[in-house]
Amino acid sequence: MTDLHEFRAATRAWLEENCPDEMRQPMSEADVCWGGRNWTFQSQAQQDWLKRMAAKGWTVPTWPTVCGGAALSGDQDRILKEEMARINARPPLQSFGIWMLGPALLAFGTDAQKQHFLPQIARGEIRWCQGYSEPGAGSDLASLQTKGVDCGDHFEVSGQKIWTSYADQADWIFCLVRTEPEAVKHKGISFLLFDMASPGVTTKPIQLISGSSPFCETFFDAVKVPAEQIVGDRGNGWTIAKYLLTHEREMIGATDSPLFGSEDLVEAARDALGLDDQGRLDDPILRGRIADFLIDEIAFDAELARAKSWIRAGKQLGAESATLKYTGTELNKRRQELLMAAGGLDALEWDFTDAAADEKASLWLRSKGNSIEGGTSEVMLSILSKAVLELG
Repeated sequence: MTDLHEFRAATRAWLEENCPDEMRQPMSEADVCWGGRNWTFQSQAQQDWLKRMAAKGWTVPTWPTVCGGAALSGDQDRILKEEMARINARPPLQSFGIWMLGPALLAFGTDAQKQHFLPQIARGEIRWCQGYSEPGAGSDLASLQTKGVDCGDHFEVSGQKIWTSYADQADWIFCLVRTEPEAVKHKGISFLLFDMASPGVTTKPIQLISGSSPFCETFFDAVKVPAEQIVGDRGNGWTIAKYLLTHEREMIGATDSPLFGSEDLVEAARDALGLDDQGRLDDPILRGRIADFLIDEIAFDAELARAKSWIRAGKQLGAESATLKYTGTELNKRRQELLMAAGGLDALEWDFTDAAADEKASLWLRSKGNSIEGGTSEVMLSILSKAVLELG
């Protein structure tokens, strides 16, 4: 216990000294630092904060030091997060490499792959996208048809992916390809890593109804991928894919996910509607809806805390990650609907050509995709019914 008290004191002192004031301000989606070789820092403070945290190993605090982390225990990691929250410190880096690929490489990668890719991810030098869904393989992902032909020292990848988040801004992709066309569909898939600047890779952004374009169509035309960039055994990519999806669902379902807006619901409703003579929100029906939502949100935060403690203890959530994904995204949809209801007609004033001008309508529309990406809500309920509740 004394060691943890000492760690907290040292962490608090370091953060106070090294976290720039600008990095202690509320953060919008536009303020997220994604990193990568083409990343442009919004300010010197953002760049300094990332460099300092990466040098400390605190962008990925529980990863081994050889992989760019600090090898913190679960309790130390919790204390670090608490101390960052105490001063409202922004995350120095958001990354699909941290949330999804990193855990998969730690579990299935070779030592050479870990030592090459993970430190770059930790330092924000490489930005990843995920090549999973295809036009004919979404919820039934194992039906994917992107091919990886064995050419000896490399695979030749051809096909198409869709809904590839930030593919037009990513440096590398972790991609599911069919390398064993004669095998049963789940058994013939391999997990490959390759550079998005490789000849034969093209992307095309997909504009959403929210006005933003985080998703892309991604095309592969005889892309050469070195054989050493396969993760795990050939044809065993489905095992890695399922493992990675549990981490993706945890990320999407988390209440601090960058997919969710940060505007305070109660404050926004109070500012828009005012208070009655008893100091209550001046709309009893909406007041009741917000109260119901806040109770459910508290319950979900408790569930999320339980899940995080489970992970800190070195255990895997497995199929139970579908609970977080389903509940978190459905709550976010309710949250955005309540913000729109509180704003009334004013919330509908939105310039489609500039979604950042007023985020209410944009985030409300964007929230619809939360319950689709990473597996639809219906698929999550099916996973829970079969794998957790064992309903057959």
